[in-house]
Amino acid sequence: MTANATIPKLQTEDLPNSPRKSHGVFVETLINLKRNRSAMIGLAIISFMFMLAILAPTIAPYDPLQPMLNRDDHRGLGRLPGRAPCIHLLGCPADEPQHIMGLDLNGRDMFSRVLWGARYSLVVGIISVAIGVSIGALSGMISGYAGGWVDAIIMRLMDILLAFPALILAIAIVSFAGPSLENALLAIAIVSIPVYARLARASVLSVKEMEFVTATRALGAGHPRLLFGQIMPNALTPLIVQGTLGIGSVVLETAALSFIGLGAQPPTPEWGAILSEGRNYVFTSPHLVFFPGIMIMITVLGFNLLGDGLRDAMDPRLNRN
Repeated sequence: MTANATIPKLQTEDLPNSPRKSHGVFVETLINLKRNRSAMIGLAIISFMFMLAILAPTIAPYDPLQPMLNRDDHRGLGRLPGRAPCIHLLGCPADEPQHIMGLDLNGRDMFSRVLWGARYSLVVGIISVAIGVSIGALSGMISGYAGGWVDAIIMRLMDILLAFPALILAIAIVSFAGPSLENALLAIAIVSIPVYARLARASVLSVKEMEFVTATRALGAGHPRLLFGQIMPNALTPLIVQGTLGIGSVVLETAALSFIGLGAQPPTPEWGAILSEGRNYVFTSPHLVFFPGIMIMITVLGFNLLGDGLRDAMDPRLNRN
């Protein structure tokens, strides 16, 4: 009998301390994100808001721009503008049309307007952040990679923009360009560029000195391949986190501009504009400000929770598994 026949074959899975199979970065991030309860709550809130925005034309029972004053089913109900919510399950007479969030000062259904407001607010938030991240990240990465006078010029321009309070600068831009939702979107995108530029520059400065970048450079890789193929994919983590948090900030800033008359103009059903229309009736008709206000609060909270969860999930120092 040979020696080989007496020795059992050792299987890798029999080892008690054998390393587990590693996952890709994306899968690992999802696993860590699922373990974060706050992030899951934020994701659920955001998913719900996006569902409302997408299905607003289907869910909304009335046209958000059409007053109820001339509808046959609303005749004989008395004064309609500012009418309180009517919910049949809560005791509202069954012969009255149901308006679960009441009517605004022009006799329009508040529920329909709030639903459509989700679409306006989320679209503005996503587009504004996309513009800010695209321009800011590209500028910051070029600045951090090139260094020298290129870095000095780009960063001094960003410092000039950062010298002004973001909301004040946005108000100045919209005042110059004219009040509208589109101009508010562009103004908020412009004032957010320096934030993303500085984040991108800091990430590039830390990544470009790593060994894998030095090795790729030694193999003769050109500047475009180094910047966009090696450095950029490894410098996106803080931008993704800040972009998620930024959408919530944009929703809040857009509502603020609309509230003071520089954003969405009546009768556009944007949350800030709806708040502005009812600001003088807080005590007599609180539903005019409560429902759009609570939607803004919940949306911003959702993006903040998800952004914090992404930061924890994408930070390798917090991955103890």
